[in-house]
Amino acid sequence: MLTTFPQLLLKHAAERPEAPALREKEYGIWQTHSWADLVRLVEQVAAGLHLAGLKRHEHMVVVGANRPRLYATMLAAQSLGAIPVPLYQDAVAAECIFPLNNAEVRFCLVEDQEQVDKLLEIREQCPQISNIYFDDPRGLRNYSEPGLASLDALIESGKAFAAKNPGWFKAEVAKAQPGDVAAMFFTSGTTGQGPARRRGRDVLHLRHHGQPQGRGAHPQHAAGPRQRGRRI
Repeated sequence: MLTTFPQLLLKHAAERPEAPALREKEYGIWQTHSWADLVRLVEQVAAGLHLAGLKRHEHMVVVGANRPRLYATMLAAQSLGAIPVPLYQDAVAAECIFPLNNAEVRFCLVEDQEQVDKLLEIREQCPQISNIYFDDPRGLRNYSEPGLASLDALIESGKAFAAKNPGWFKAEVAKAQPGDVAAMFFTSGTTGQGPARRRGRDVLHLRHHGQPQGRGAHPQHAAGPRQRGRRI
């Protein structure tokens, strides 16, 4: 049965809330995030993005390494009917201008100071960018650029909204259809700008279920991060 990633997230959280959903190695120790943890985080990020003005069918860029909170933000954008656009973290600033403008991106989530500096460097060439959120605050204490905020602050605002509106998140998730666009990927071009590839929720869902032995396909398998890439 075709569905969407946020709907699958709710299903797993309801059926196996304490089972591992994601694992991340931190300081040499694997940290486990349960399905209940993940759905709570996704709801709070989605609520924060909703309050900030992210709209259905709008594109949101995500730049960084494989981190649970970056994946959660992609799921949060999908929960609102928005379209996540993962960009290569090692791309130089100039290489980000085309995808940002081509997808008319206003909202960005980046991992750390390096990625923040990259976006600020090209902001004049991408004037539509209104909100830049960062996951890792190190080195960013004295930054005061308009629209720049931490993911923690976004989560806190979303947490309050979600608490006051307990049925809002599930209602938003239910609005999506399997044929909706799930994500946009910009491929690397050899002779110019790489083309954008939109992928529907049904296509990505079929790719996931077409490999039943793949990691994360079975309830006992937690989806751990890959070494490279951020495509789900």
